Amino acid sequence: MAGRIITVAQQKGGSGKTTLAANLAVALRQRGLSVALIDTDPQGSLGRWFMERLERVGEDDDLEFSTSSAWGASYESEKLKKRFDIVIIDTPPKIDSDLRPALRVADLVVVPVASSQVDLWATEGVLDLARREKAPVLVVLNRARANTRLGAEVAEGAAALGASVAETQIGNRVAYAETLGQGLTVSERSDARPARAELDTLTEEVMRCWS
Repeated sequence: MAGRIITVAQQKGGSGKTTLAANLAVALRQRGLSVALIDTDPQGSLGRWFMERLERVGEDDDLEFSTSSAWGASYESEKLKKRFDIVIIDTPPKIDSDLRPALRVADLVVVPVASSQVDLWATEGVLDLARREKAPVLVVLNRARANTRLGAEVAEGAAALGASVAETQIGNRVAYAETLGQGLTVSERSDARPARAELDTLTEEVMRCWS
């Protein structure tokens, strides 16, 4: 059976796309799934993370990384999903026609949204393009502060835009930045229990989207 494609997209820079892509990749890999990562962002942060990871933990035949142009994302992902259970595409922070190939092939578009109205406004463009491409969307509140009014408003606003909103919120935790710089993820850090727990539940939510 061909693999599933997850596209991580957001118009606003600094939304945590790369962090979320890397953490989901390792969490899915820990569940016994083979995962391929595609970086279409010229900034190359995901590639830097992967190279750090190779130096720290070595190669894993079931966790692969490649780069692609935005327009080449559909071809590259369709090719990789024949060999891997999951393909995750990390996209650049812009919304234009270049993003469409990555949305068109997606079985799920994950959209991280920080807890601010500015981030919510920036999400409208992504959701509009995803809707045109008939791609299912899961909005993930990222860098959230628990039980805040703003977080609740952002969640309500995302739902009003027609998107499914993940029940799991990703907290504003130092562990995410620290582990990313080490080529790791929070699920590989024993002292990051709150982050590991929320990532675990988010991963289960993502997997339920196509079950």
